Amino acid sequence: MALRNTIHREWTRFKWRCIWSWRGWLDCWHNEKSIMQWVVANVISAGLAMVIDLTGGERALILALGILVLAAELMNTAVERTVDYISTAEHDLARRAKDLASATVAVTAIAAGVAWVAVLVG
Repeated sequence: MALRNTIHREWTRFKWRCIWSWRGWLDCWHNEKSIMQWVVANVISAGLAMVIDLTGGERALILALGILVLAAELMNTAVERTVDYISTAEHDLARRAKDLASATVAVTAIAAGVAWVAVLVG
């Protein structure tokens, strides 16, 4: 009986995490143009990765890094929203926090680009 309760409890927690994550994705999709742009870039990148002669590892690297760019954009949006919630007044620390979150997206996008260059040149 204890195992059954544990499984039920953990399944319920998993279900709610999925619901909250999907809600976050939809909110970002409907309110942030940048996530749409990164999705388009990922569709193009994934399409190329599927038609170009790549190894399974190369393909996995390209696809995973594209998904990481999306994750970074979601975190960037979370930081921006949190800073804006706390205050809309201009403040150096708020600007720096937003810039750092944006830089995270840029660095992950550069990593994806570097992987493409390495795969195509190597």
